[in-house]
Amino acid sequence: MPGQPSQTVYMDNHATTRTDPRVVEAMLPYFSQQYGNPGSTGHALGEAAREAVDAARKSIADCLGAEPRDIVFTSGATESNNLALRGVAQRKRRRGNHFVSVRTEHHAVLEPLERLAQGNCQLTLLDVQPHPSPTAGRLDPQHVEDALQDETALVSVMLANNEIGVIQPIAQIAEICHRRGVLLHCDATQAVGKLPVDVRQLDVDLMSFSAHKMYGPKGVGALYVRRHQPIVRLEPQITGGGQQEGRRSGTLNVPGIVGLAHALELCMAELPDEMARLAGLRDRLWQGLSDRLEGLQLCGPLLHGRDERGDLLRLPGNLNVAFQRVDGETLLMNLKGLAVSSGATCASTDPGPSHVLLALGLDVDLARSTLRFGLGRFNDAGDVDFAVEQVTAAVDRLIGS
Repeated sequence: MPGQPSQTVYMDNHATTRTDPRVVEAMLPYFSQQYGNPGSTGHALGEAAREAVDAARKSIADCLGAEPRDIVFTSGATESNNLALRGVAQRKRRRGNHFVSVRTEHHAVLEPLERLAQGNCQLTLLDVQPHPSPTAGRLDPQHVEDALQDETALVSVMLANNEIGVIQPIAQIAEICHRRGVLLHCDATQAVGKLPVDVRQLDVDLMSFSAHKMYGPKGVGALYVRRHQPIVRLEPQITGGGQQEGRRSGTLNVPGIVGLAHALELCMAELPDEMARLAGLRDRLWQGLSDRLEGLQLCGPLLHGRDERGDLLRLPGNLNVAFQRVDGETLLMNLKGLAVSSGATCASTDPGPSHVLLALGLDVDLARSTLRFGLGRFNDAGDVDFAVEQVTAAVDRLIGS
């Protein structure tokens, strides 16, 4: 298949993406030529590394409507989420001990919050629109307003869900939070590079994202931290060196940071056409499966649904499908040459059904019968047709056996 490193057709782009060769090319000089430590400013190699980091920071900020000083580099979105949540919770001068989030959040948000709740913090988890609503998975902003207390320090809501692709009304939620003086954190890992994301329009205080979800390298990400009106201060989680104004110590990953910036630049340059292309491939996949198989159920919001403001309800490249009478894990093992997922990769060691699908109200059997398709840059119509054939043949075998 074009663009594939092997005969496997890869449709698990919500888990990770192939690093774009153009990104690799941009990174290579910083491994063996410009290999200095950006903290070593007394010689040319260190200066070159620092300049590369500064240029990357500015590029990322420009892509997201931020200021360069707002960007804190991390090892990825999981660290960014932890820095945001625990960084707020451990500040001595925080507003209070109450935190609000959503039942369908990624485990990289839920688990740090649950750990904080084991201490002296209180946690409220909100419900979303149930299956099979046209807006299934979406959070009603009114639920956020109803949950806020005088002691609420922070609300955390992801921009786009990693399993069902639902896009949350972050700007509306931000308006509610700021009216009450509450900080808003947004895990935008699945959205940055796939949707237009502007921190000024969203009005978030903290936002996490990662390179490897947008054709960049693994092991590098960032946290946007608002530095004006108001300044958001965090208790650092990694200390010992004072890099990045003490907000996150450690020698900076210069090749990774360069790769993150270039990956985001490429995504933004190609975004309008790519969104339309991926939506077309996603529709072709859904139609092909629907024509060949009975009893399919779409998990999440409508494929082309829009909210009252005209904004998309679902990521263009996302499709989550329930196959009645077929176990998702068994189906996955019967697929030949096709890489997809039966749920979130982070939960692959948990034999239970997806917490996201259960939060939609699906029963356990139906929640176990799903496949998640994540279409990406290196997929084409031939890949989609191959996936339809493989999934259809596997389902027929399993039902007939």
